[in-house]
Amino acid sequence: MDKKMELSLLAAFVPTAFFVSITPGLCMTLALTMGMTIGVRKTMWMMAGELMGVAIVAVSSALGVAAIMLQYPAVFAIFKYVGGGYLAYLGVQMWRSRGRMALSFDAAASIAPGKTATPAALATQGFVTAIANPKGWAFMISLLPPFIHIGQPVMPQLSALVAILLVMELICLILYASGGKSLRHFLEKSGNVRILNRIAGTLMIGVGIWLATS
Repeated sequence: MDKKMELSLLAAFVPTAFFVSITPGLCMTLALTMGMTIGVRKTMWMMAGELMGVAIVAVSSALGVAAIMLQYPAVFAIFKYVGGGYLAYLGVQMWRSRGRMALSFDAAASIAPGKTATPAALATQGFVTAIANPKGWAFMISLLPPFIHIGQPVMPQLSALVAILLVMELICLILYASGGKSLRHFLEKSGNVRILNRIAGTLMIGVGIWLATS
């Protein structure tokens, strides 16, 4: 894979990862709720656990699919179409979400820890939240492998993609945790959530089509 192709892949991956991360979901809503109840500093422990969980989900998903594609090269072409089609499907679903959030603030508050929660408890909660999220597994299985070029060493590519994903995730977690009441007020308006969903959905549809036809 030449440098131009690598740059084009990264150029498509970075904005997609960012807008998918920043779209309101379980982890982001939990970060916002914790930021408001226990403070950003303590919420960082939850973020650390959540990022560790996301890394495990991402690496496990990508390596599992990549191993199949390496053993059965013909599957790669099929997976490109399936993966690209699934990304486009997720994009359409985000467009049709009508501004609904994946988790209400009241629900997030019900699972947020008290002010006396220990760092270990916060990190564990973040880790379990990331690991136990089935949508996270489905998304990683569909998103990461199509960006990996089977003709090149897998681990360097996967390391770069996961590093980018974790940076995007951390940025979004900090934005949510530090947003406080202003961000909550912004996200409680369905029109604003709809805009985020449609931006992320459009990117996913475009990337899905591009991956399937490249």
